Amino acid sequence: MCGIVGYVGARPCRELLLQGLEKLEYRGYDSAGVSLLADHRIDSVRAVGNLACLREAVAGRAAATDGAVATAELEPTTGIGHTRWATHGRVSQENAHPHFDSADRFHIVLNGIVENFPELRARLIESGAEFTSETDAEVVAHLVAEHYGGDLVEAVGRAYAELRGHYAFVAMAADEPDLLVGARKEPPLVVGVGDGESFIASAIPAFLQETRRVQIVKDEEIVAVRPDRVEFFDANSGKPIERPEEQIDWDEEAAEKGGFETFMLKEIHEQPEAVAETIGDRLREDHVDLGEIGVSDSELRDLKRIVVVACGTSYHAGLVGRYAIEHWARVPVEMDIASEYRYRDPVVGEGDLVIGISQSGETADTLAAMRLARERGAKVLAVSNVMGSQATRDADGVLFTRAGLEIGVAATKTYVAQVAAMYLVALKLGQTRGTLPAGRLTELIAELRRVPELITRLLDTADVDIRSAAERFSGAQFFLYLGRHVGLPVCLEGALKLKEISYIPTDAYAAGEMKHGPIALLDERTPVVCVATDAPVLDKVLSNIAEVRARGAHVIAVATEGTTRVADHAEEVVYVPRTDWLLQPILAIVPLQLLAYEIARARGLNVDQPRNLAKTVTVE
Repeated sequence: MCGIVGYVGARPCRELLLQGLEKLEYRGYDSAGVSLLADHRIDSVRAVGNLACLREAVAGRAAATDGAVATAELEPTTGIGHTRWATHGRVSQENAHPHFDSADRFHIVLNGIVENFPELRARLIESGAEFTSETDAEVVAHLVAEHYGGDLVEAVGRAYAELRGHYAFVAMAADEPDLLVGARKEPPLVVGVGDGESFIASAIPAFLQETRRVQIVKDEEIVAVRPDRVEFFDANSGKPIERPEEQIDWDEEAAEKGGFETFMLKEIHEQPEAVAETIGDRLREDHVDLGEIGVSDSELRDLKRIVVVACGTSYHAGLVGRYAIEHWARVPVEMDIASEYRYRDPVVGEGDLVIGISQSGETADTLAAMRLARERGAKVLAVSNVMGSQATRDADGVLFTRAGLEIGVAATKTYVAQVAAMYLVALKLGQTRGTLPAGRLTELIAELRRVPELITRLLDTADVDIRSAAERFSGAQFFLYLGRHVGLPVCLEGALKLKEISYIPTDAYAAGEMKHGPIALLDERTPVVCVATDAPVLDKVLSNIAEVRARGAHVIAVATEGTTRVADHAEEVVYVPRTDWLLQPILAIVPLQLLAYEIARARGLNVDQPRNLAKTVTVE
């Protein structure tokens, strides 16, 4: 979603802030801005568009003002920056962050949503505040100003007490030039500690090249960031909190393209490692060890039901997990879109295990669904890629995927890592509940261990066939994706990838439902992508493909190596390595990722930063 970066120290901070914002571009944004503090005055520059537009605006402002600067001491060394993804208010320079109070003495940047901003705005206007934007965030600047009595930490605390919603913000005051104050209510915030300088940001990559010493701001905390010290306070009581430093050992190369033309392509090729890291030490020769999940073996044996809540790509990973859990562990699994689940008064409680899947661990709807389930007595397991994320604190246990930093907005390696994690859960359940015989369990563990190698082989061989199909159909105006059983979630995810990065209208359907409506869309111009990997329903899928061809549509099929029947029904076939049929989805998605990628590139689009999308959806 939006990105925050702040700096306080001795160095000129214009470039530091701009570089930090560039490291957060992957989160998605439509406008950006910085506020710089020098000589007890704050100067703000905002621009609509990408960071090149902001750089141009900053350079223009610097050229106009630097000639009047008499001494180097007046070079700004405290500042905040922001990349905005619009929620309240249109995309405009006025609605871009930072926002400020009527006297231009307090500037803030904010991620998230202030739910009670209409009543706060009305009250503040009645008190004389002059608003310059349509955003909910601007009320925070005016609230801080209203409560300021010479202590910015206290003013932020009082403002925080009036806010409802989920948000993280950083405030700066013209009268306290060596201080930034942050507050967190759910969306992430983290501090970077340097020598005589400090950073604050919504994500570590914003300052990773400057320092690897971090302190995590936890939910409902306020943090005072100064060049020489960082202080944490409970947002409700105001009491000080001790917070140790952590050393981040990320390789800076993880945030670079590593020789690939885009981050997305790099991350597609990192999928073998992502899966290998996720299954890693959790798979033994004859059993699965998931000690960290926070649910005892006896509780797993007594489960009545599992509910999976997630959004978008994570929802599709959960669907794969549902098929595996029900088949291997014989536990009923209910799938729910988190944004629907949280509002439908679900029947959930003791004896249920709710699995919340969120790559970032900060997805607002998934977090709300998890909290609701836990309040009603269910056990909650989070599947997340981010340690210290909100989901990890809202759950009874956590199963971390280990995909590493993903820069591309469209999820690739984090998706296959989630699928691998759900396979681990399914195998663990089958093992614990005694529904998987020892020999079958050992066989499946061996097959899952082979998956990283199989993905590598697939990536080495699929390019030519995928590129051929992409070149042929890149001008299509509509795609239909069809699959059955465990192939259906692969189709849903493949179609989502195509929508996200190529902007082509795309529908994904259970193939058996085609005659209930979607068949009307087919003609000789329609490409239809079919997942036809080996499975008990392959004959049914081939029958559906025949129906597609009879209407003149073109078929691109994903099939299993060694299968010859699919080629008789499809014009283009991409083969994936053979493995257990229930593990095929983790392989079958790779050609569909590449297909979406190649089509988007053929159309000249930016695959790393698709329009209107954000990496982490921290608002409803």
